[in-house]
Amino acid sequence: MAGQKRLILASQSPRRKELLAMTGIPFETASVEIDETFDPARSVEENVIAISKQKAEAVALTLSHADANAVVLGSDTTVLLDGEALGKPGDFDHAFEMLSALQGRSHEVLTGFCILHDGNAVLDYARTTVEFGVMTSGEITRYIEVMKPFDKAGAYGIQDPLLACFVTRIDGCYYNVVGLPVSKIYAALKPLFPFEG
Repeated sequence: MAGQKRLILASQSPRRKELLAMTGIPFETASVEIDETFDPARSVEENVIAISKQKAEAVALTLSHADANAVVLGSDTTVLLDGEALGKPGDFDHAFEMLSALQGRSHEVLTGFCILHDGNAVLDYARTTVEFGVMTSGEITRYIEVMKPFDKAGAYGIQDPLLACFVTRIDGCYYNVVGLPVSKIYAALKPLFPFEG
């Protein structure tokens, strides 16, 4: 067991679990509630990185001394429209307002991540541009009622049925929009978990 590291995902999101599993690296999950409010003095990029670091550090603090060698991955995703960050909607009306604003135009999705190991932090983020076609008011209402996207930044999940029918263009990493930029994270984790084949 000497030298073997544990990878811990600082999230209980089922989407992030599925994405991290794509790397083939075994991992566990843990999460600690933190304040995810953006600091207006920081850029959006700095905020998603800072929040991902806070998530990873909060989980790292709960680990025992025996787990000091663990690798902790934290991440945070936001939707950016006209320079304004759209967080998670508070209710149906808020979700409807967000989705209406995204119609027929492009927006950006940013995911920051932090990989903590042995006192070091790897910090980075990914940016993807997404363009939606136009949904009618009825289609937006149906999507919200069926998929209940209240735990998702920008009030949508790109992988959701109904919503996927209106995604007209993606520029950048698709998985970043779902919740983790898999290729960037795998590249950062690979030196810590070398494949022995």
